[in-house]
Amino acid sequence: MGTRPASMTIRGLRLRIGERTYVMGILNVTPDSFSGDGLLRDGALDLATVLRRADAMVAEGADLLDVGGESTRPGHVPIDAAEEADRVVGLIAALRERMPQLPLSIDTTKPAVARAALAAGADIINDVDAVTGHGALAEVAAEHHVPCILMHSRPRPAYRDVVREVIDDLALALDRAEASGCSRDRLIVDPGIGFGKTAEQNLALLRGLGALHELGRPILLGTSRKSTIGRVLDLPPDERLEGTLATTALGIAAGVDVVRVHEVAPNVRVARMSDAIVREGWHDADA
Repeated sequence: MGTRPASMTIRGLRLRIGERTYVMGILNVTPDSFSGDGLLRDGALDLATVLRRADAMVAEGADLLDVGGESTRPGHVPIDAAEEADRVVGLIAALRERMPQLPLSIDTTKPAVARAALAAGADIINDVDAVTGHGALAEVAAEHHVPCILMHSRPRPAYRDVVREVIDDLALALDRAEASGCSRDRLIVDPGIGFGKTAEQNLALLRGLGALHELGRPILLGTSRKSTIGRVLDLPPDERLEGTLATTALGIAAGVDVVRVHEVAPNVRVARMSDAIVREGWHDADA
């Protein structure tokens, strides 16, 4: 399938693939996020509050921020492109002015929202429908020459071999994105923990993460506060930090490159410690 890239430059960030782990902070501009962190209250966005949240994430070590305006939790209420754009475009413009060098990702399934977000200053498209959709967001990424995250999902959790089938589905998504005009070296894969998978299948996929390297692309892992952690630990979303940190550490041991998280500071610490062990990412300056 090809070799993993040595680096990928996104605005002011040079991702040195395989050398260290990058941390993506989550900004959910929604009223109904599954994890209870939605920043939309009574239909209104308190921009100052969201910007303070973003400032804190960057101060804690976030390398990138991911902005989403529509919940992807099971049973969420769909919204149209105009409402979603209204939630995210002004925020992205404000973030871009405030943080000119920080890479920003737009988490959406709608081409119109992606285009508006890119025009406002976003740098990356995070495509939750990369496998189940029709590749429309890959076409937008190709038009704008930006990186695209291809996430795995299925309508139903029906698998004979979840690891093998996730890899095969993502391989097809990569081929489709490339056929749409995307440069393959600007594509990132996400196994889609929690999307169209049972808790048991999610755990099997986490055990088999290392197999995704055959795709030859950087791997993004998003497990933060997911329901599988809640099922295993019998805890609500706001008490799943330790479970998330376990998946961060074990994901890094399997070779993931980016972790998408709600709590930045503890995940940055786990990532740095894990990198020091797994990737020899620390050397004693006094030695």
